[in-house]
Formats: sequence, C-alpha cells, structure tokens
Amino acid sequence: MIIENTGLKGLKSELAHLDESTEKLGFVRWQWEYYRATYDCKFEDVANNAEYYLRINARVETGKLENPYAVLYLEDAYIGKGSFPHGLDYNAPIPQPVMQAANQKLSQLKQALEH
Repeated sequence: MIIENTGLKGLKSELAHLDESTEKLGFVRWQWEYYRATYDCKFEDVANNAEYYLRINARVETGKLENPYAVLYLEDAYIGKGSFPHGLDYNAPIPQPVMQAANQKLSQLKQALEH
C-alpha cells in the first residue's frame, strides 16, 4: 500500500544526512545500487505473529551512491506485510497500531530532513 500525503515525496538530502537520519529512526538501507536506494523499517505485530515493513525509495539526483555528498530525492513511501521467504504483500490489510507507528516514523523522518 502506498502511503499518501507524507510530505516526504520529492524531499532532497545528501546521502550522509539521509543515512544518519533514517538509521536513528530504525530504518536500514537494504537494496542499493549507484543511482537508487531503499530504506526499510520493520514493525512486529506480536498479537498476530506478523511482520510489516515500511519502505521508502530514494533516487540519486547528483553524484553516485556511496559518495556522502550525493544528493538523493525521496519517492513514495509504502508498507507491506512480510511474506515467506523474502517478499512483501502490499495488498494485505495493515493493523491500525502498525499504521499509526509507520505514520509517526514518516513524520519524524520528514522533520529530521527539513532541519
């Protein structure tokens, strides 16, 4: 599910600042190549024994990834339920507490990147 109206789409940041900001909030930069990166944050729903992942894509505007001064811009944020062995089900319903926690993370990231 794409999360609309986060205020993050289109925000720009240098790679070093983006990595530092996302890491502080519990995101991990998993997939990456020279011109794009994916940041994931895991949420566990203990009651239902399920995992959900909040994902944000970023693309390079100038420079190349791994250069701390490369400028990236954020794309859509989306959330999905983890499925065996390594997939995400973007059509699965997201429990309200998980969605609230994800929206809080997105708000905190927006605040960190705007300052």
